[in-house]
Amino acid sequence: MSLEEQKEVAINRYVDLMRIKAHETGENKELEYQIKVAKVKLASFGIDYSELEF
Repeated sequence: MSLEEQKEVAINRYVDLMRIKAHETGENKELEYQIKVAKVKLASFGIDYSELEF
């Protein structure tokens, strides 16, 4: 998998997690942790994810 493909997968994962969070009605610690991990991965790729937040 190329670097560009890895970046695309990371972005798609983050967007999917944010969609889930948008519909979450309660506290979900696992979801929050997965979002943190996704943010770290995006940052490691030099991707600004602030525009992707709901």
